[in-house]
Amino acid sequence: MAYRILIVDDENELQNMVKDILTQAGYETDAALSCAQAMDRFQAGNPDAVLLDINLPDGDGFSLFRQFRESRDVPILFLSARDEDADRLRGLGLGADDYITKPFLPQELLLRLRSVLRRVYREAPDAARLGNAEINWGKGIVRRNGVETALTAKEFALLKKLWDAQSNIVTIDALCDTLWEGPQVGYENTLMVHIRRLREKIEADPSHPKHLLTVRGLGYRLVREAAP
Repeated sequence: MAYRILIVDDENELQNMVKDILTQAGYETDAALSCAQAMDRFQAGNPDAVLLDINLPDGDGFSLFRQFRESRDVPILFLSARDEDADRLRGLGLGADDYITKPFLPQELLLRLRSVLRRVYREAPDAARLGNAEINWGKGIVRRNGVETALTAKEFALLKKLWDAQSNIVTIDALCDTLWEGPQVGYENTLMVHIRRLREKIEADPSHPKHLLTVRGLGYRLVREAAP
């Protein structure tokens, strides 16, 4: 499988150079010159990783990073001419998988990108199936009836927690602990919202779920092989 990489940079010359480097190494590429264009490409293309510049004409890479991660937990590497320690620490502190400063050697870029992809996509099983829904853990997407839908970071965390429980009940408290740090008081209603949205992505009939079941007063369980 060829990984698809989204390159977000407002310098056409550098963007084309990176595309050539990645294409010759066997990657598929997509590119964007602005924050707005990047979000469109990100949502439409479901990239496996993002190379993200900080200085963009309609915003900054740090803010765009947060928007990406709110939509889907995908590997992101900052690729920036800003080599100050404060910027590097800020990027890594946000949760970036790497921070590469320009100029860089083509081989350095490939080595660091491969390292991130190997680490991230080796840690999860390739795919799982729930009825007519196929879950791609590496990409964080659900494919049902030929249509791919991206999971948000919280939906992914919920689904993985329930899947790992092997059809056993996961309590409301345990699910809240998975999604939020600190005291969990008041999060039950928000959890229900995430459960509802997750059902819309994995269930044929979200109003009458066969897989993601409510256990009244306790929590939820994910039935891998649902009864007809």
